[in-house]
Order: sequence, then C-alpha cells, then structure tokens
Amino acid sequence: MTFKNHIPNSITLLNLTSGLISVYFGVKGTPADLAIAGIFIFVGAFFDFFDGFSARLLHAKSNIGLQLDSLSDMVTFGVAPGFILYQMILISHGNPAAKGIDILPFLALMVPWMSALRLAKFNIDETQTTSFKGLPTPALALLIASLPLIRQNLYASQDFWYMVFTNTYFLLATGFFGSLLLVSHFPMFSLKFSSYGWKENSIKYVFLGMSLVLLVSLQILAIPFIILFYLFLSLIIFLTDIQG
Repeated sequence: MTFKNHIPNSITLLNLTSGLISVYFGVKGTPADLAIAGIFIFVGAFFDFFDGFSARLLHAKSNIGLQLDSLSDMVTFGVAPGFILYQMILISHGNPAAKGIDILPFLALMVPWMSALRLAKFNIDETQTTSFKGLPTPALALLIASLPLIRQNLYASQDFWYMVFTNTYFLLATGFFGSLLLVSHFPMFSLKFSSYGWKENSIKYVFLGMSLVLLVSLQILAIPFIILFYLFLSLIIFLTDIQG
C-alpha cells in the first residue's frame, strides 16, 4: 500500500476523532458542552466529505477505507447525535431526576439504532452510488447537532424559533421521524459530482445555492431549513420520475 492510500484513511480517523470528542462533551450534558458537541459533529462532517473526495482524487479507494468510513460515521453521525438529543430532551423535559428515571429521553436511542441499520444496509446495497435510499446519516446528525447551537444563540431572546427547536415534542419528533427516514426506501439525491455540467447537476446547484443563501441570512438557524429543503427537492425528483 502506497503513501497516498493512507491519506483518505487518515482523514477518516480525524472524522472518528471528532465524533469521539463530541461524545465526550455530549456525556457532560450542560448546554455549553452540548453546543461544543454539536460543533464537533460539523467538524466530523467536514472530514467525512474530504476523505471520500481525497480517495476519488487520488484513486485510493479500498475495502478497508470503506469499512473504516462506516465505523467512523457510526460514532460521529449515530452515537454522538444520540447523546446530544438525549441531553436536549432531558433538559427540555425538566430533568426530573429526583422523581426517578426519566424514560422519555431514552427515545433518543432510536438515532444510533437506525443509524447502525442505515449504514449496514448502505454497505451491502450496490445501487446507492449516484443517489440514496433513505436519509443519509450525516443529514440527520447535522440537524440534531444544530439544535444546541440554536439554543445557545437564541437563549437570551427566547424568541419563537427558540421555543420551537427546544420544545420536548419537537425534539422527540425529530428523533422519531428522522430515524424512520434513515431506514426508509425514499429516494434522495446525492451531492457527489461525476461531472460539473448544469443539465445533469441542476438540482444539486439549486440546493447548494439556496443553502448558501439560508446560511448567510439565518446562520445556524438555517440548518433545519436546509435539511427540510433537501427532503423537499428529493420529493420533487421522486414525483417527477414517477410522472415521467
């Protein structure tokens, strides 16, 4: 194995390291720690993009790289967001530890459960090369990672969006429906580019352009809306294909 083959795997290990750091702060569980945990999921997503990009660029794809990527994704996009969601539900639900065990936050376990199933299915499904079946694990993880950051940024104002994104029922719905989307057969487009022409990539350019506009105008609050926009565009593609 040449030196260039180690570059993508090293980047993948940086993804794993980001996930482990996120888990550490997620376990600590204070609002400030959860915000840090969320940031490291975003850092992990950055490395997750560039490990695949570097593997394609260097022609350094390997079976061990595929398995390492999947195991790292399970930590960063499965276990870490599960801890964040657990702690967010616990905080929003009033943290009634004195009254006994609070069962409700444990519904956040659906996120690592379904993430594991999603990644296992992806590894044995050779049809998911240019598109996905079900929501990719990084999409749900980034949505969950944005929630403690939104809470931190909007805490002083206590405005409408703060009330929505920190509400117990919203958090439960995010974990439940997001987890179901992970293992669904709903087709969703991939952001991988095999070429850069407008005709074959128009939906990707529209998504990236709108995402940039949302990020500039809404900052971290944009993330939930970007994920919803991704689902909406995937639905449009699916309905267009059926009618075609």
